[in-house]
Amino acid sequence: MKRLRLKNIVTSILFSSALFACTDLDEKLYDSISADETALTASDLNTIIAPAYANLREVYWHWNGLFDVYEESSDLIVTPFRVGIGWGDLYLDMHKHTWGPAIEHGNNLWVRTYAGINLCNKAAFQIEQLGAVDNKEAVLAELRALRAFYYYLLLDNFRNVPIVTRFDVEPGFLPEQNTGQEVYDFIEGELTEVMPQLSVENTQKTYGRFTQWAAKMVLAKLYLNSEVYINTDRYDDALLQVNDIISSNKFSLLASYKANFAVNNTNTPEEIFSIPFSKDFTGNANTYYQFKTLHPLSASTFNMPEPWGGSCGIPQFIDTYDEDDVRLKDCWLGGPQFSASGSPIMVGGEQFEYINYMTSVDEAEYNEGFRFVKYEIPIGFTSGPDNDVPLFRYTDALMMKAECLLRTGGASGATEAAEIVTAVRQRAFPATPAKAIVSAEDLAEGSSYAYGKYEEGVVTDFEGGADIEFGRLLDELAWEFVGEHHRKQDLIRFGVYTTKSWLTHVPNGNHRVIFPIPQQQRETNLKLEQNDGY
Repeated sequence: MKRLRLKNIVTSILFSSALFACTDLDEKLYDSISADETALTASDLNTIIAPAYANLREVYWHWNGLFDVYEESSDLIVTPFRVGIGWGDLYLDMHKHTWGPAIEHGNNLWVRTYAGINLCNKAAFQIEQLGAVDNKEAVLAELRALRAFYYYLLLDNFRNVPIVTRFDVEPGFLPEQNTGQEVYDFIEGELTEVMPQLSVENTQKTYGRFTQWAAKMVLAKLYLNSEVYINTDRYDDALLQVNDIISSNKFSLLASYKANFAVNNTNTPEEIFSIPFSKDFTGNANTYYQFKTLHPLSASTFNMPEPWGGSCGIPQFIDTYDEDDVRLKDCWLGGPQFSASGSPIMVGGEQFEYINYMTSVDEAEYNEGFRFVKYEIPIGFTSGPDNDVPLFRYTDALMMKAECLLRTGGASGATEAAEIVTAVRQRAFPATPAKAIVSAEDLAEGSSYAYGKYEEGVVTDFEGGADIEFGRLLDELAWEFVGEHHRKQDLIRFGVYTTKSWLTHVPNGNHRVIFPIPQQQRETNLKLEQNDGY
């Protein structure tokens, strides 16, 4: 009897149910599968592909991961050196754009993303050995779409990376480096080819899985940033993709902004693709940002283990909020602090207070900077809360449409873009609905961000944001998507990332729009050439 040996398919029920919440899997552990006697089902295929999805949790929230790459290199969030606490160090390299090939953020992103690609290739290899299995081709298409997303992250951050599509390579295999154009073409080709085979459902059956709508979001992002990637304008193509998502009528805005980031935020109508973290599915969620941002004194506010006191909002950004915008309070913790019982938290005879001020990123006091609390922090939690990460929200599709219309649609497009932005803003101004309204003229204005070096509460060498084309839309993207792996990409597309100063960051070369190829990877694979400027 012929037997197919599928090595290392030892995937527990925790991995499987983590990503396929509605799939009824038993607890069989596979170290070998008989092609003659075992009738495989879609459930078995799910078990094989689950690790390729589970790896997204490592990419996103593991230490110095994707969240930090996109936020801490931007003008929204910083981790300063704190007197008596520490931090600074490589986090300041991210803020100041002084990183080199050894920066941990870059190497972590490379390693974890390629781990995901390898898991996709491995699962595809295993499935292809199984012969005729129900749903086989659809699952293989799904793996290709997920792999294309991993490559999209590499393109966005490194450009020139190896494309590897096989798991069964020879021992000692070292891949050749591809150009950014080749990686771009590969992502587009893969997503376009598999698109018809991907699910168009929006139910629990597809939660946490790559559907046609998730693939269209990746394509839309690819096209939206096409001028950055390959110096070619493709806003019209991005518009086609998001229009398909919007016209599907499968998604809608939640009435509450903060509900998107609640502890129980699984399978909401605004989520196009999410990374599940719920303990009901994963067994052990591994988010950590609540610990990294809050000062130890905030432990009594949430009855939580003692936080570490690091990251915070950059004061210049916090100052851009309208005081009636609920997203300010929904995303940031500031002002006098209280315990869970409502008692003032006292320190040295005074009430503990987070202040929107920073002496210096090189010498910040313990209470300087508002703290990021966009993801709901439950009272009494003992480990990382299990809020799922809404990687692609319907709001993002709407705002991409607004940007494409603003850039290419003339006067009528600008008017429609303003209507879209107004619709997104409405839930942010429940008490002052008139403030939600924006016009085409508003969106044509510059940014309200007071760019320039910031020292002891004062912006010196003022640069401002009035000269940023469609800067008001850039502001809208920040208010809506702060802390959602957006800002680095948005700043680059709007021409701000390497041209403006904020806090202690000053422009440090156009090559900073991508990271260097990590030194550890070049030492392992001598075929890898370093990106220009590093």
